[in-house]
Amino acid sequence: MAKRNNVWANVDWVSITLFLILMLIGWINIYSAVYNEEHRNILDMGQRYGKQAIWIVAAIVIAASVIMTDSRFFVTFAYPIYAFTILLLISVLFFGADVKGARAWFQIGSFTLQPSEFTKLATSLALAKYISNYNFRIQNFRSLVSIGFIILVPVLLIFLQNDTGSALVFGVFLLVLYREGLNGIVLFFSLLTAIVFVLTLVLRPFATIIILGAASFIAHYLIRQRFKETGTGILIAAGTYGLFYLLNLILGNPMKPMHILLITVFISFIVFYISIFRKRLRNLYLILGIFAGSVLFTMSVDYVFTAIMEPHQQARIEELLGIRSDPLGVGYNVNQSKIAIGSGGFFGKGFLDGTQTKFDFVPEQSTDFIFCTVGEEWGFLGSMFVIGLFLALLIRLVNLAERQRSTFSRVYGYSVACILFFHLAINIGMTIGLAPVIGIPLPFFSYGGSSLWSFTLLLFIFLRLDASRFEQLSF
Repeated sequence: MAKRNNVWANVDWVSITLFLILMLIGWINIYSAVYNEEHRNILDMGQRYGKQAIWIVAAIVIAASVIMTDSRFFVTFAYPIYAFTILLLISVLFFGADVKGARAWFQIGSFTLQPSEFTKLATSLALAKYISNYNFRIQNFRSLVSIGFIILVPVLLIFLQNDTGSALVFGVFLLVLYREGLNGIVLFFSLLTAIVFVLTLVLRPFATIIILGAASFIAHYLIRQRFKETGTGILIAAGTYGLFYLLNLILGNPMKPMHILLITVFISFIVFYISIFRKRLRNLYLILGIFAGSVLFTMSVDYVFTAIMEPHQQARIEELLGIRSDPLGVGYNVNQSKIAIGSGGFFGKGFLDGTQTKFDFVPEQSTDFIFCTVGEEWGFLGSMFVIGLFLALLIRLVNLAERQRSTFSRVYGYSVACILFFHLAINIGMTIGLAPVIGIPLPFFSYGGSSLWSFTLLLFIFLRLDASRFEQLSF
């Protein structure tokens, strides 16, 4: 019983050790990324690595303070903490400093504070608090609306700051909700939306609709297992298109191929709907509905891409998808990052011997692109070691979340794991050209006090909750 009441005996030292190792390796790589011959002392406070040392010491103090805090504090004040960070997000829109087109930081002398980093943990706490309510049912419409409100309010405010990268992080809460019983169809539609968006940009709407139609007929066959029935549907769609195409030729081509295709889709939809209704094949309504919704979304992609997204966001996505090639412009960062990582080979060039790093070919190489320093100087072997450490921490957090006795702790634990996973996947993905450059830090690695402190708080609040897993948390 004494052990159960001793927080330091119950705290998960495996996670703490991984945290300390990652933070130390990150500090060393920041030193290497911005190394200055005239300032060799890693504790030189005039350099970024010296300042990072201060952030690290402060992070350790924060971690220890959180562990010493009563776990019930985070349950009791989950909503006030959330409300406070929302207030900060509103305040930064009026009083924040404009940095690279985004008004997302408070400038206090030489120190900057980014509220959105702390809003992630505040939203995690609020979500855990709400889901742990006794009367909560995730299938309940009112519950879904409340959850949507908790998540979307900070997202909208962060979008107004023009910080799209930070706003996208909140999408990972869908995974948390899925663990808590959210219907998998929501994740399916989210994935389908992303696929249709990409296909439309790369192949254009005409080809995307054809692919969607083919996929629908395949799904029809897999459900019904009747080749003749599926074949008849294909003939109806193809015949309708052929008829209107021929009529268009006779009339002197007044309609574009896209217009003919949309007419075909509309007529085929009516025919298939009547057929499904008459045969009472209710399980096919979903396929027809998904197809119709996907076609409508396909037609809106160009508007969303050109009217809603910023020009630099459009350019980055086009560069990523291979629609345009601009290695000296919008693609410069990623191109130089890939060169740096590729030049490291299997074993790397060695500590402080990275030429791409030394000559500042990669912009933001101590923040968003810190991983390219790992790849160049430590090679494939070092990169896999770092990724392995992150994966070990993520797996550990999921295991800890699953052993929680309280819903609050479990939901918060999964939130922590999902947020860290998103940052890891997107940050490393954008350094090797597999994800768009959206400017999010690598946890415990990237230079900066806001990100390091927020990730430390995020992690250690969960470790404190885990240390109290034998206690009954009051709500």
